[in-house]
Amino acid sequence: QVQLVESGGGLVRAGGSLRLSCAASRSIFSGNTMAWYRQAPGKQRELVARITSGGYTNYADSVKGRFAISRDNAKNMVYLQMNSLKPEDTAVYYCRRDFTDYWGQGTQVTVSS
Repeated sequence: QVQLVESGGGLVRAGGSLRLSCAASRSIFSGNTMAWYRQAPGKQRELVARITSGGYTNYADSVKGRFAISRDNAKNMVYLQMNSLKPEDTAVYYCRRDFTDYWGQGTQVTVSS
C-alpha cells in the first residue's frame, strides 16, 4: 500500500524548534526524491525542502539556514528539523514523493509570537 504519514507537528513559540518525521512505504521511498511542502491559510502550497536519494538537498530561501531535511534510507524515513521558528512558518506541512501525486495527510505547525 502506498503511504506517507507525517508526525511531529505542534504549537511552539517563536525561536523554538520542531522535528517533523515522515514514514514512507518502501515502494514510495526507495530511490526517489522526497520533499516537504507547506500550505499556510489562504496561500498556495509551497516547497520547503527536498532531498534526492543520494542526499543532495535544496531549500526555499525563506528557510535556508534554519531548516534541515534528512533521510534514513534504511528506515524509509524523511525528517525536517526546524529551528529558529517564526510565526510565518505556521502552516500545514506535507511530505511528498516529489514530482508525483503521492502526498501525506499533513501535520499542523503553529508558531506563536
